[in-house]
Amino acid sequence: MNAQMYLAYDYPLLSAFWTMLWFFLWVLWFVLLFRVIVDIFRDDEMSGWGKAGWLLFVVCLPFLGVFVYLIARGKGMGRREVAQARAQQQAFDAYVRETAAGGSGRSSADELVRLSEIRARGDITDDEFRRAKELVLSGHAPAEKPGTTASPR
Repeated sequence: MNAQMYLAYDYPLLSAFWTMLWFFLWVLWFVLLFRVIVDIFRDDEMSGWGKAGWLLFVVCLPFLGVFVYLIARGKGMGRREVAQARAQQQAFDAYVRETAAGGSGRSSADELVRLSEIRARGDITDDEFRRAKELVLSGHAPAEKPGTTASPR
């Protein structure tokens, strides 16, 4: 061992720090390696042969392959990750909007408008309208009267 290594092993705290540093760098390396592999498969613009070539390069010569990939395609890697994050956020927002509307895609106000249109056409009585309105306001969807449909507007 050289003089620097003796310094690290002469003091137990430095030895623990040295070990933690190498462990952190080892974990960081594997995270980077797997992110590159995921990005290779995520890229829709790359052909199958291109993906196979990059994957072979990254698996056979991991250090060189990852660093060359980051230099050659690093900027696109960030753009693809941002695009995926935006798509996931939009999908989540759409799910929240759909769920907040009661799963049916209609709000209580839409249901009340539909009920008033049915009553105005004379398909339901005032008493049926009142009961259906109570159901809508309590959070339950009204049961449709057989043979009636709301007119689309």
